[in-house]
Amino acid sequence: MNFFFRHRVALGLTCILLAVVVTFGICFFALSVTASSAQRITVVVDAGHGGIDGGVTGKITGVRESDVNLDISRLLQKKLEEAGLSVVLTRNSEAGLYGAAVSGYKMRDMKKRKEIIEGASPALVISVHQNFFPLSSRRGAQVFYRADSEESHSLACLIQNAFNEMPECARKSQPLAGDYYILNCSDYPSVIAECGFLSNAADEALLVTSEYRLRIAETITEGVLAYLSSSANG
Repeated sequence: MNFFFRHRVALGLTCILLAVVVTFGICFFALSVTASSAQRITVVVDAGHGGIDGGVTGKITGVRESDVNLDISRLLQKKLEEAGLSVVLTRNSEAGLYGAAVSGYKMRDMKKRKEIIEGASPALVISVHQNFFPLSSRRGAQVFYRADSEESHSLACLIQNAFNEMPECARKSQPLAGDYYILNCSDYPSVIAECGFLSNAADEALLVTSEYRLRIAETITEGVLAYLSSSANG
């Protein structure tokens, strides 16, 4: 068994153990944060792209990633708030965060997201995206985390585990380290939740429905509560 295989096995076992340990504390945690509304925990939900930056596009329906991201983020906000958490959205409209659509808009957009995250001082950051791959058979939700952050890895494991347990999951995945601005722009535990592949017909058919988007939001919430429960229990 080579080093890389052993490493992937170890990561997989770590994620499974995390899920088992925190499962029993989730309900208690949700009740406790609801009861302590004066000291509610803040979560930043980042709807990726926006404005002239539509992200990737569905191959069948032509749906814009930015629109799917925004809808799921709003649903996620609702579910997290129902669990007693305070939620800050980086983007709450179809517009981008870059101001004028001139040269350098993408970096201005990302820096504005960083500013919002730092101003919120959150317990964690969830950036919502949709995936795309040249091979159309590739599908499923995939979570990315900051490579040098143990907390981000733990959060990613628990959200990925929740995704893997969804009835629609065609292939169980492990969270992956990613070198992305939104993960590296702050010291808060941060993950990117790629909810599915708009390059895959089956994933796209699910992601264009309000019912599936709601289930995605509920699933991410499950992972977030599991992470916060494990953090609260040391």
